[in-house]
Amino acid sequence: MKTLGLLGRKLGMTTIFDAAGNSIPVTVLALGPCFVVQKKTVATDGYNAIQIGFEKAKARFERRRVNGKVVKKMVFPNKPLAGHFKKANLDAMQNLIEFRVEDIDKYQVGQGLKVDQIFGENVRVDVMGVSKGRGFAGGVKRWHWRGGPETHGSMFHRAVGSIGASSAPSRVYKNQSMPGRMGGKKITVQNIKVVKVDAEKNMLLVNGAVPGAKGGLIVCKQAVLAQ
Repeated sequence: MKTLGLLGRKLGMTTIFDAAGNSIPVTVLALGPCFVVQKKTVATDGYNAIQIGFEKAKARFERRRVNGKVVKKMVFPNKPLAGHFKKANLDAMQNLIEFRVEDIDKYQVGQGLKVDQIFGENVRVDVMGVSKGRGFAGGVKRWHWRGGPETHGSMFHRAVGSIGASSAPSRVYKNQSMPGRMGGKKITVQNIKVVKVDAEKNMLLVNGAVPGAKGGLIVCKQAVLAQ
């Protein structure tokens, strides 16, 4: 499914009120402005898509030893990436993403994309982000296991217990829930409603929660299920 979207940052959650006085929990997203860095066509790449960039790149340096001397060398943006942005006549950007589109002629390299050009109020969107990392977690926290009896003397509260399914089949099933690293995964929340669009501040208010911490990078695009 070909959908268009924008890169942005999650600012946090708040509550607004509708005309009837009902409170609505919303997440505030700062989207764009993004810029078209590259156009891909069927003739050159086999499909139609645009590559967009978000946020001006911050130069990153590494200290390396050359001929016995410690020198600083820029590692981002490197020469190939710098040339990629120079070809588009744009400053180097920190984040890049690609969206497949139907009509490639609607977009030009260097064109700016703002939130009100793609999204409107009461439309449905998909928001993708990286969930908060929780570190190593047990099964009760990670998979919501019931746990053992909480009574005094049970000596079994939050332990793993038997995972081999007894004598039959006497083996551990594939994808058995176990303690392990929790969070820090890419998660997409689908088909959530846009409550308000603030074109002046490049902000989008969506109903409910979206994955990620405050300030985390997110991708907001037109909902697949809505189409």
